[in-house]
Amino acid sequence: MKNFLLFLLIVVVLGSCVNKNSFSNGNAVISGAGATFPYPYYNIVFRNYMRQHQGVIVNYGAIGSGGGIRSLRDLSVDFGASDAFLTPKELESMKSDIIHIATCMGGVVMAYKLSGVDSLRLTGELIGDIFMGNITRWNDARIAHENPHAALPDLEITPVYRSDGSGTTFNFSEYLSDVSPKWNREMGKGKALKWNAGIAAKGNPGVAGIVQQTEGAIGYIGSEYALTLKLPTAKLKNKAGNYVNATLETISSAANINLPDDMRATLTNSADENAYPISLFTWILVYKNQQYGNRTEKDARDLVDLLTYMLSPEGQQVAAQINYAPLSEQALAITRKLVSEIHYGDKMLSANISDEVSLTADQATID
Repeated sequence: MKNFLLFLLIVVVLGSCVNKNSFSNGNAVISGAGATFPYPYYNIVFRNYMRQHQGVIVNYGAIGSGGGIRSLRDLSVDFGASDAFLTPKELESMKSDIIHIATCMGGVVMAYKLSGVDSLRLTGELIGDIFMGNITRWNDARIAHENPHAALPDLEITPVYRSDGSGTTFNFSEYLSDVSPKWNREMGKGKALKWNAGIAAKGNPGVAGIVQQTEGAIGYIGSEYALTLKLPTAKLKNKAGNYVNATLETISSAANINLPDDMRATLTNSADENAYPISLFTWILVYKNQQYGNRTEKDARDLVDLLTYMLSPEGQQVAAQINYAPLSEQALAITRKLVSEIHYGDKMLSANISDEVSLTADQATID
């Protein structure tokens, strides 16, 4: 997995070069671009899909949610990917109606490197003050109050944040805006912010790499990166007052809400007593009407077939195998209905999901 992460770093650097025709050799090509958060899952589930469907290539550029949205708007990819649902303004800027296809759930964790401290507890207010530059040393009295049994060093804190437009940043800042009036007033929420402290890094892998190499660093990253690299992560105080780690169970607990029909839902700061407070869906974004530009009906059917596989039991099993939380039954039911609404002109494209699955859960490999 460490070799895989090194490969991932290279992909993120080169990911902006998304070309639907690259390396096609006459094969059908499905191209996408966007969020780095789900890339480990997408890399494997796309590969498994291609094993089943010889003659189809899925290219994905992990360039950040903002880049994925722009690429879909520019019609340079078949799908975008984002960890934040589109705002009304963003929806208006697109060529036509957009559908949000939830693919899995995850968490944004506070990864840190602090020798001698293997268990750290933080609140949203503390995190906000760290990233606004108001708390600058690890032995600050407010951090010590939450960690009475930890040997906190007199060491400068190095916050690490995303340099690129990012759904991970959106979810992180949305949570802080909810729990910290000061953050909401001074920083707000968004895919890109004007930071008061720290150093920037590109993508989840970039933030994870700097934290891993920098004593005293803390950064927000996708939970799967921290688990893969075995980085310590802080327990966060949730809305019910409990300190929880990001696990498949606590992330799934955050989804115990009534979901909207368009799946544009936030899971941050869930009231469930077991919920991890910075949990999220990640989405693939597609045009509801696939008849645009030079797209053929076969292009559209290939895309729907890929989405159908990702929502199958085997596609969701891959997510669970690499530390993403699979979609709940409620989320799957709503998302499958959204896929069934994708059309090419006046032709509906949806297939029966059960007919599209040929792998068993045991065959959904991640090697």
